[in-house]
Amino acid sequence: MDESTLQKAQQQTLSIVMGGGAGTRLFPLTKDRSKPAVPLGGKYRLVDIPISNCLNSGLFQIYVLTQFNSVSLHRHINSAYRFDHFRPNFVEILAAQQTPQGSTWYEGTADAVRKNLRYFLREPFEYFLILSGDQLYRMDFGEVLSRHLEARADITIATIPVGREAAKGFGIMATDEDGRIRRFVEKPKQEEILDGLRMSPAQLQTAKLEAGQDRYLASMGIYLFNKSVLEECLDNDLADFGKHIIPQAIGRYDVLSHVFQGYWEDIGTIRSFFEANLDLAKIVPDYDFFDARSPIYTNPRFLPGSKINAAHIEQSIVSDGCIITDARIERSILGVRSLIESKTHIVDSVIMGADFYEKERPASEMETHLPPVGIGSHCFIRRAIVDKNARIGNHVIINPEGKPSELDGENYYIRDGIVVVPKGAVIPSNTII
Repeated sequence: MDESTLQKAQQQTLSIVMGGGAGTRLFPLTKDRSKPAVPLGGKYRLVDIPISNCLNSGLFQIYVLTQFNSVSLHRHINSAYRFDHFRPNFVEILAAQQTPQGSTWYEGTADAVRKNLRYFLREPFEYFLILSGDQLYRMDFGEVLSRHLEARADITIATIPVGREAAKGFGIMATDEDGRIRRFVEKPKQEEILDGLRMSPAQLQTAKLEAGQDRYLASMGIYLFNKSVLEECLDNDLADFGKHIIPQAIGRYDVLSHVFQGYWEDIGTIRSFFEANLDLAKIVPDYDFFDARSPIYTNPRFLPGSKINAAHIEQSIVSDGCIITDARIERSILGVRSLIESKTHIVDSVIMGADFYEKERPASEMETHLPPVGIGSHCFIRRAIVDKNARIGNHVIINPEGKPSELDGENYYIRDGIVVVPKGAVIPSNTII
């Protein structure tokens, strides 16, 4: 496809980022914020990933649909993404609202788009790209759009090859040799059904995958619709794209698979969030924030460089504005404004940092021995997520070893065998978790 045709199509494409889910599986990180607003990699938010993918793909007209705990997400979007006044580019929030047409909240991804369709149709968009707000990946949507146009498809779905066990947790697509989707099964568990969905030897060869291995095309929850097709697909009361709209569209419309083979992680649980963050600290991470060709954008905080008075740091990320004094940090993420005091040892953990620096502390706080924001001295923290603005006193031990994998404690939780200290929590000195 020639460049001018693609550029025209990009200008006619509206990107819609789904950010309205409650994020219950990411609790307590979603206790006071929406899932797309959860911090990632020390200085970013989950929502920065799909928005940056759009911007790097030449798609500059983006709506983010929100619903639960959306204040921090709104603040982040408004601070991070501002365009000039001379082009029709925008990243805007559309929050769930009561209207004369209905007073209910979003009941699913399709319902969220349906409730806002009147706003989307006001402008001359011809293509609609539906994206999730809680996935970690880097994709050129220009390639998706080019393939969609060249194949004259009605709907294009981004898919990723997965193994047999992983296939049982995804919506799996069966395609013909031209990439047209002929069958869709949501989370197939029966072996005989899986046998009928695996990629053929020819498809494996086309995707440059090793022959002889069972591979299945899993839906990534990324959909590109033609305008008229989206209107027709939403002319009902079906709630969700993956569960309802897409299965009904197959056979009725020309539905195409776009096979993606890069890194992709659906950050839907505490464990997946924890492991995705720690992977970033590897010497050679699976996901690379250092790719200058496709940068990830976020809120420019204008913080000072981190100050390290004395420390031993291995395979870790230290974000802007941190102060570390005589501490040991191993395989961990330190978020913006993290304060780590002397003789503290942090290993395999995600410390999210703080939203502010404390100045002179009030006398009332000093009298009650409230610890300052940050991590105190002589602490040991292992396999933990410490959310923003937490106050960890001195001589505190946080370690899930020997404890249940699921537990609700006082000022902490254990999820998937990982200790989570929620935002603003206070852990007094000498506490052992």
